[in-house]
Amino acid sequence: MLKKTPLHDLHTELGASFTGFAGWSMPLRYTSELAEHQAVRTTAGIFDLSHMGEIELSGPETGRALDYALAGQPSKIAVGRACYSVLVHETGGVLDDLVVHRLAEAGYLIVADAGNALVVLSQLRDRTDGYAATIRDASGRWALIAVQGPASPAIVGDVADIDVVSLEHYAIDPARLAGREVLLARTGCTGEDGFEIYCRPADAVALWQALSAAGIGHGLLPCGLACRDTLRLEAGMPLYGQELTARTTPFEAGLGHVVAFGKPGGFVGEAALAARSWDGCTPCLADN
Repeated sequence: MLKKTPLHDLHTELGASFTGFAGWSMPLRYTSELAEHQAVRTTAGIFDLSHMGEIELSGPETGRALDYALAGQPSKIAVGRACYSVLVHETGGVLDDLVVHRLAEAGYLIVADAGNALVVLSQLRDRTDGYAATIRDASGRWALIAVQGPASPAIVGDVADIDVVSLEHYAIDPARLAGREVLLARTGCTGEDGFEIYCRPADAVALWQALSAAGIGHGLLPCGLACRDTLRLEAGMPLYGQELTARTTPFEAGLGHVVAFGKPGGFVGEAALAARSWDGCTPCLADN
């Protein structure tokens, strides 16, 4: 049986068409993906991304552990900031692309693709073994709502207790939205300016409704996974299972810039990637 997000009944009321994805019943579209796509590019769209996998890590050696586990260098992220990274196989192929948030000096939140969440969790557990770091699957702790598009600062700002305009790109801060405690991130998962709202599952419906009400005058539309994919494709952002696979290195996907060679202790897949970095790989995505 497919799992349902805390917002499933609300999506049904809104007339969503559903699809099964990574074991979840998710909204595919509400009207048409073209209308939803255009809303995000010109005004704003609201997405339920509660199927994504959240993994929390803490402990004095968490930064070092993640430097070894991932191709990037999370230990260099400032508290309250985030980075885009990749988890690679020993052979250099991409197992998943990730957003890594640093919530505290020794605390991180990693967001994985729903289809790869269990693989990422298993790999991180193996790779951080031996470090003073604790890892746990926190997916059940969080629901995730994204508001994306040019009008998103005005919409989110209308229900927030902080100045969301001053929240920098790839930053994350605790906030209160519509009276609910959340983590508010600004990473733009569609290629547009936008916010990702991590909240308690019990608060998801109230937050969606508050954001929808705030968006009435801004052309906000509920959006499904179909337009999220077309938006990312248009923005040149890779999708796992298409541009990114276990047979594709970051260099072939145009993501060589996220690979950090020369880290103390190295990282899993470094030798394979070093051999591939200058061998004439043809990127799967255009640089622009």
